[in-house]
Amino acid sequence: MVAFGILVTFGEKLPIKLGRLPGDIRYEGKNGSFYFPITTCIVLSILFTVLMRFFGKR
Repeated sequence: MVAFGILVTFGEKLPIKLGRLPGDIRYEGKNGSFYFPITTCIVLSILFTVLMRFFGKR
């Protein structure tokens, strides 16, 4: 949780803009907006899966 908080805090300084990747869904209307970062979720899922394979229990 701490690592995720740090990632969100300093995420704008990273070379890859998490949350603004191609494929993230963003709709802005007159009365509101909708945002779903589907590509970011997939990238983070793959990253965490690889990390758990390397550092997880055997």
